[in-house]
Amino acid sequence: MSFFDGLLYITHKSCCVRSPSMSLFTKLYPYFYDHNGSKHLPTSLLSYCTLPHFLSILYMDDGSLCISARVNAQKKKIYLTPHIYLYLQCYSPNELELLKQHILEVFGITFRLSSRTDGQGFILKTTSVKDTFRFLEMIFPITQDCLSMHYKTNWQKRLQQEELKWKNHFPEFSIVISNSERTKPYSHEEIQRLKEMKKQGFTINEIAEALQRSYWSIVYKWKEIKKTFSHFE
Repeated sequence: MSFFDGLLYITHKSCCVRSPSMSLFTKLYPYFYDHNGSKHLPTSLLSYCTLPHFLSILYMDDGSLCISARVNAQKKKIYLTPHIYLYLQCYSPNELELLKQHILEVFGITFRLSSRTDGQGFILKTTSVKDTFRFLEMIFPITQDCLSMHYKTNWQKRLQQEELKWKNHFPEFSIVISNSERTKPYSHEEIQRLKEMKKQGFTINEIAEALQRSYWSIVYKWKEIKKTFSHFE
């Protein structure tokens, strides 16, 4: 409401966000609905949707952070794999293809069509962990103040919830996050630079940029380094 100041209001009885009758919305209506009142993707407006706010609002409204788990009893490890789902089954597969291409070209994130039994049969989802984390990193500066959405926008918060849930069932098992960078070792020089930059007060984002690593890769490595420090103290 603050972003679109004066265009929206809250109905106190039903606690819904609504818009008053305005000529602006009358003009916008044909972009989003056909003559029968059915939704369609405003493809002619996609070229304007270049801010991360676009992904943030789309995700918080129609998206979900789903985490699949694989339990390896022999190694006593639980592998968690996060995916971003956009439940846009009200749109046709052709429209979703256009949206998928737009997100790839503008934001550099790859989504795939995934089949459903409802709506028009398809939604969008990330299939690589790298794209999932890239998506979360991109929207977090915008969504971090919306605390009620942290269960799907704040990976650290969500990971804590998942770890607690699985530790209750398998207290002796360790949690491993599936990550394409997890098996890519850090060089001695990278580790030393990471330590120095942390000591100098650089943020995780700044360190990730300097080392050409993802935000979460730096988070996990620093966590690992701190564990090593405490072991020898």
